[in-house]
Amino acid sequence: MIRVVLPAHLKTLAHVQGEVKVDIEGAPTQRSVLDALEAQYPMLRGTMRDQVTLQRRAFIRFFACEEDLSHQPQDTPLPERVAAGAEPFVVLGAMAGG
Repeated sequence: MIRVVLPAHLKTLAHVQGEVKVDIEGAPTQRSVLDALEAQYPMLRGTMRDQVTLQRRAFIRFFACEEDLSHQPQDTPLPERVAAGAEPFVVLGAMAGG
């Protein structure tokens, strides 16, 4: 079971409060977590990554264990503490503008 923290606007879209939990088969990766999240909450498809290319959207960042994973390959295994459920996988909406 992977714990996922979503930004406020995605929680509202998914009609959830607090952390969400997704089941992952095998070693959890960014790709497997996002696949499971989009399967469980179809309204989130296209919000965190492009629906065709599956590339991360420009103003979305992914963190785990206080480390920015946004530029790592999507199939890189997540840290053990995330896999064990001790730490969450965090989706963060980046800020821009002046």
